[in-house]
Amino acid sequence: MTTRILVVDDHPVFRDGITALLGTQPDLEAIGSAADTDEAVRLARELQPDLVLMDVAMPGDGGVEATRRITAERPETRVLMVTMFDDDATVLLAMRAGARGYVLKDAETADLLRAVRSAARGDAIFSPAIAARMMEFFAPRAARAGAAPFPLLTEREAEILDLVAQGRSNLQIATDLHLSHSTVRNYISSILRKLQVASRAEAIARARDAGLGSG
Repeated sequence: MTTRILVVDDHPVFRDGITALLGTQPDLEAIGSAADTDEAVRLARELQPDLVLMDVAMPGDGGVEATRRITAERPETRVLMVTMFDDDATVLLAMRAGARGYVLKDAETADLLRAVRSAARGDAIFSPAIAARMMEFFAPRAARAGAAPFPLLTEREAEILDLVAQGRSNLQIATDLHLSHSTVRNYISSILRKLQVASRAEAIARARDAGLGSG
């Protein structure tokens, strides 16, 4: 049987490249593509694909929320995250949203196709780098105490997130770090985007769960 696949990515070059790759495989068929989350949910409802290849950083509500909506409406449609985001918090959010697997965009072609077929069968599949991160995440806390909780953040962004988790306002952070208010605001926007959260409150909750904000 042919696996019918919806490709969801906001970058046309990657989206078209994946579509073309799937077209070379006799058992895989790209039946549509979407460039934002609302379009992805709508096409998943209309086309009823077997599998959705979903980027994390998507315009709209983001790939994780789109995954949640798609799997809630149609549990038989499986979702495989294909992204550049490899921090453990994002991986776990995607899994909780219903994704069947998580692979990185820099995976070898053969590994990507293997992941697509595995996810279509209902297997849980991770790229080697993600599998290693998951093992690290579930290791005893003492073994990973020295690891940065959000590796995607720069050192300055991690510092600002810690201050945000302490309850500091943007103005207080700007004063403490000798930065302009607009610079702090830009840092906060970048942090929210990298953490794939929609609000400051959600970022604070994620940060405190990771042990930040204790002062």
